[in-house]
Amino acid sequence: MKRKDFFRGLAVGTVALPITIRAISGDLSAQQNNSTGAISGKVYNWKMVTTWPPNFPILGEGCNLFADMVRRMSGGRLDIKVFGGGELVPPLECFDAVRSGAADMAHGCAYYWAGKVPAAQFFASVPFGMNAQQMNAWILSGGGWELWRELYEKYNLVPFPAGNTGVQMGGWFNRAIDTLDDLQGLKMRMPGLGGKVLERAGATPVLLAGSEIYTGLERGVIDATEWIGPYHDYKMGFHQIAKYYYAPGWHEPGTMLEFFINKDKYEELTPDLQEIVRVASLWINNWMLNEGEKRNAEYLSIIQNEADVEIRTFSKEILDTLRGYTKEIVAEITTDDPFAKRVYDSFQAYRRQATAWSELTEKVFYENIQVM
Repeated sequence: MKRKDFFRGLAVGTVALPITIRAISGDLSAQQNNSTGAISGKVYNWKMVTTWPPNFPILGEGCNLFADMVRRMSGGRLDIKVFGGGELVPPLECFDAVRSGAADMAHGCAYYWAGKVPAAQFFASVPFGMNAQQMNAWILSGGGWELWRELYEKYNLVPFPAGNTGVQMGGWFNRAIDTLDDLQGLKMRMPGLGGKVLERAGATPVLLAGSEIYTGLERGVIDATEWIGPYHDYKMGFHQIAKYYYAPGWHEPGTMLEFFINKDKYEELTPDLQEIVRVASLWINNWMLNEGEKRNAEYLSIIQNEADVEIRTFSKEILDTLRGYTKEIVAEITTDDPFAKRVYDSFQAYRRQATAWSELTEKVFYENIQVM
């Protein structure tokens, strides 16, 4: 497009904007008038189960905030009671509980269901994959959410983005991890694709719910664990029972969290209540990431100054090897599962664009930034 044509179009658009707004307003008014009968006084009482301990900081708190927002925005017509992991169903049984209708909705992370739905884990995090900003862009604007809904529809579920951990830490270890040999025989709590990568490197991945990790590490059931970041890790007390704290979280560079709702229950809602659920989930999606970023920055300083812990980074040799194993495992999954291939192809197509953009902007910025 020629420069003068662009500005001519911009001028026309500017002049037409008030007219467009009035037209849209008129359409909305007509829709509201036509849909008045769809808004009823019926009250829906839902149960939300979660994979987190009751009232768990940020993640569990976000679920409580979501329920409160929905209750207030709906005028009490949609009342959601939140149950922490184990209060109604075991944490790792949330998927089946909602699918069957034993609970109405859940909050968790899609890689927990990888054993049942291999493609699901790509909507959580891929080792050496995209950060939170990029994951949000792919899910919300790059076609990810459409694929996610298509996948979960097979299981009578409707998914919604509901938080992101940001780049995680690499984990807590009771021995130094200097070389690849140090991973041999290591029993480490790690879910999802990261666990499969560790296994290929000679370690033994163990899937434990959050409420079981501290005891497992303290008693030697596991030798190491990843969790989230400095804030949650400190609250869990890992600095009291493990000496080494490693970065970066190669396995989860930007982990998307999820709400998922029983499809039949969701479709029973009036259109305005469905929209309230969507808007509240997107608000929580943003809040969890921002709150986590703030708290992690604060608690990294606390760990550095108060805890008898060595903070280290993984060697380039270790990271390069784990990256190679990641490529192998993803290739195997996508070869065996056609839908997983569709999802990962979409993931990779957006990632290539995002990487080119971030290398020109954020990477250069971080490499040259100085604290003022």
